[in-house]
Amino acid sequence: MVSKPSSRDASVPVGSDMGDDPWLWWRDRMPVTNHWAYFDHAAVAPISLPAADALRSFADVAESHGDVHWMDWSNAVNRLRDLTSDLIHCDKEEVTLVPNTTTGINLVAEGLDWKPGDNMVVPEGEFPSNLYPWLNQQSRGVEIRIVPRREGHVEVADLMAQVDERTRLISVSWVGYASGFRVDLDHLVKEAHARGVLVFLDAIQGLGMYPLDMRTCDVDFVAADGHKWLLGPEGAGVAVIRKRHLNSLRCPTVGWKSVENAHLFSGSKFELREDSSRFEGGSLNQSGMIAFAASLEMFTAVSQRFGADAIGNRVLERAQRLRTMLTQAGAKLLFGPWDETPHASAITTFEVPGESPDDFRTRALDAGVVISCRGGGIRASVHVYNDDADLQRLADLVASSPAVSSSNPARS
Repeated sequence: MVSKPSSRDASVPVGSDMGDDPWLWWRDRMPVTNHWAYFDHAAVAPISLPAADALRSFADVAESHGDVHWMDWSNAVNRLRDLTSDLIHCDKEEVTLVPNTTTGINLVAEGLDWKPGDNMVVPEGEFPSNLYPWLNQQSRGVEIRIVPRREGHVEVADLMAQVDERTRLISVSWVGYASGFRVDLDHLVKEAHARGVLVFLDAIQGLGMYPLDMRTCDVDFVAADGHKWLLGPEGAGVAVIRKRHLNSLRCPTVGWKSVENAHLFSGSKFELREDSSRFEGGSLNQSGMIAFAASLEMFTAVSQRFGADAIGNRVLERAQRLRTMLTQAGAKLLFGPWDETPHASAITTFEVPGESPDDFRTRALDAGVVISCRGGGIRASVHVYNDDADLQRLADLVASSPAVSSSNPARS
């Protein structure tokens, strides 16, 4: 008898043991808390326990049984499409699975039928993944218009000022990776569409954390992978191509999975699938996608029970509390703070007077605290499961900085 892949009991809903405190429930599913106060979700997050369990199960079965359960894995991968559709209220057929955000951006950058003299608009200070694919279109005669930020924030009016009759698309990060500024996406999409301009959203710093309802916020394209805020492994992500654009994008790469009747290897015809899965081409990172889906189920469980705003409200409360504690400890915020919706996020970039970001990071790691150096300072990206003790550990590190302590004897 061949054993099947282990999986959770589908008859037991995820989160049925949540109780009235979803954040303690969530923290119990983050083993990283046994070792670190972790504030680096904007870079590479620790994977959740459900994601780790899914990876272990996949490896165990693949080791013992090869591809016997390949169809079970394929069905589990497709669960990621359902969860993404539920999360942001798009059609499941609009979801394509990608290895990373960069791939999702390139699907559009390489797929649009650019004409010489066309232009697109992008803010300055974007992560390179949301810049280089567009700059690569200059060889096709496309002008790339880079709009300055105003002390870290992106003004919709500034983006619109660069739009003319040859503008095809605006591409923005939902949340700036260094500044933490969140773009007013509803306003941007309405203004762009009123001018006949498409909108691409690099959602990697916001997907899952802040509500996105694509029934009312009609953004054209979205991409994000799951290794940051969504607590999945690297190499597994999602992109959304709205149905109305499916046949206006050329598939930059095609493979056996791009066509209808893909499993008829010797008899299939070159007829592209009538949904966004046509962009997947070949075999997927099944283990990563299954693990990503397992983690994403935590997000949907909390949202379904406590409301679509619950996760966003919690993480913004955590971030605001952290900023207060950091400034009281002697830190200086480099951007913002962006404490008001829709611009608030869970990213805080600060400096500790008299101590370099690299030196602070080294000292933080020694103390069991994980942060990044970004935007010329120290970046802390807090998650919903970070408790007050985590926040205090970071604030105490700021207060114990030699320069801060010497300038304020009360902290010595």
